[in-house]
Amino acid sequence: MVLSDRTIRREIAEGRIVVNPVDPDDIQPASIDLHLDNRFLVFSNSRQPYIDVREPLENLTEPVEIDEATPFMLHPGEFALGSTLEHIELPDDLVARLEGKSSLGRIGLLIHSTAGFVDPGWQGRLTLELSNVARLPIALYQGMKIGQISFLRLSEPAERLYGSPELGSKYQGQSGPTASRFHRDFGS
Repeated sequence: MVLSDRTIRREIAEGRIVVNPVDPDDIQPASIDLHLDNRFLVFSNSRQPYIDVREPLENLTEPVEIDEATPFMLHPGEFALGSTLEHIELPDDLVARLEGKSSLGRIGLLIHSTAGFVDPGWQGRLTLELSNVARLPIALYQGMKIGQISFLRLSEPAERLYGSPELGSKYQGQSGPTASRFHRDFGS
């Protein structure tokens, strides 16, 4: 069951859902609008000849930071990592879905490739997988509405929350765009 605006407000007031900062005007009928942070990770194709998923990928990207007046330009066919301005926390009986804003999708901006699901127990900012499928560059601004998050109630509370030591959760507590840590799935 998707939570309504009334339930979202109540869950926030009770401290069960954390969205920080949150503007009451950003609460939609069944979601909350999220905003773009000012930090990005841009892929540098000249550093590595290919991506080896068994190897750490921190050197594959370089950080870029923008100010309020300067946009981040996402060029056609380009892929970059961004982050939500908001810190999100979920209780043990809710999951969330991150989706793009339809107005931005209509100009060719995709905000996630596969990372639209947020597990119970999640804490941190959400990394955005930004793709421009249009034929023109898209100017992205710090603080602009970039997506929306909706919440779904589980049939019962989860036994193992995201961030539990036995799960090996790789992104718990992230505070900005975070490069892939898939190599950790191959062990040491």
